[in-house]
Amino acid sequence: MTTKHERLEAVGNQIPPLIALTVLWMLLWGEFSWLNLLVGFVVGMIVTVAFYLVPVQLSGRLHPLHTVIFFVRLIVDIARASIEVSWLAVKPRLVTSNAILKIRLRTRSDLILTWTGVATSIVPGSIVVDIDRESSILFLHVLNMHSARDIERFRRRVLDTERRIVRGFGSYEDVERMRGVLPENRLTARRAARTKGKGSS
Repeated sequence: MTTKHERLEAVGNQIPPLIALTVLWMLLWGEFSWLNLLVGFVVGMIVTVAFYLVPVQLSGRLHPLHTVIFFVRLIVDIARASIEVSWLAVKPRLVTSNAILKIRLRTRSDLILTWTGVATSIVPGSIVVDIDRESSILFLHVLNMHSARDIERFRRRVLDTERRIVRGFGSYEDVERMRGVLPENRLTARRAARTKGKGSS
């Protein structure tokens, strides 16, 4: 049986999709009117209530500096990748070598998984073809992979994108997971370190 807090949290998680659907409806009509706003809100309510949507837990955390760093680096990556893909299109003696890569993320957040997949896909040269939500794994089709070194470089790039997203607006649990210590295990880790220190002395 759900508690009052859980019910309120579930309702709160539906507000962002409702707002997004209402805005999308307004954009599709191309003009603002109170009637369009009302109809968009009603359509959004029907979609969020009638159709099952996997609840995405919002982190409730935003680090302005790291968020700016993420978006700036994303723009740089898009510009760089656009040049590289354009060169591949006109390059003489092009030898294509594409690959499907399986990349396991270090966090287990649906929000971070989605953001990482979107941020990776909008950079030219790669696109998400499948997602294993339970294991937090992205399957990506990537251009111009000629060696194990290229594959490892791309894998690090995706994990660096995940790290920047977590530092920008991931939850505190995501931040701790990136450090290798979950919040609930922090006390245990400290005790283990203290015990190890006493044993070595």
